[in-house]
Amino acid sequence: MSIVLARIDDRLIHGQVMTSWLNYTGANKIIVIDDVTAKDSFLTMIIKTLVPANIVTQVTTVADSPAVIKGLQDHDKAIILAKTPEAYVRLAQNGVTLTRVNLGGMGIKPGRKTIYKNISASEAEISQLKQLIDQGIPVEIQMVAEDPAIDFKRFI
Repeated sequence: MSIVLARIDDRLIHGQVMTSWLNYTGANKIIVIDDVTAKDSFLTMIIKTLVPANIVTQVTTVADSPAVIKGLQDHDKAIILAKTPEAYVRLAQNGVTLTRVNLGGMGIKPGRKTIYKNISASEAEISQLKQLIDQGIPVEIQMVAEDPAIDFKRFI
């Protein structure tokens, strides 16, 4: 199994993921971790129609995500997408190896403060990102693959 990108982006599937990151990583699978989307068959269908037909797409809940990730096959090159850091904390707590987490977009909404450009986070989300860093998992801000990665530790 190979996780080629673990990305936090509250937009989930959008142009940057479909163009820049799919090409850069050579991924053949996308796993979306989001409770709301996983529990809504219409949203799940929309997500799957936005992905090229040759890319296997799976939508799962945060609770089920460790089992889904552990079920990846040797030939899988997976992009993991979640809206918040909670999913990656859960994965790490359940023994899923993450080499880094890419912070691509967490927009402004009530309860969040701006950290850097289009990255905003609540105190709980900052705490979750710190948990990942404390476990030795680098968290890097990087909108598209062509941009240089910025260490999130600079902002906390």
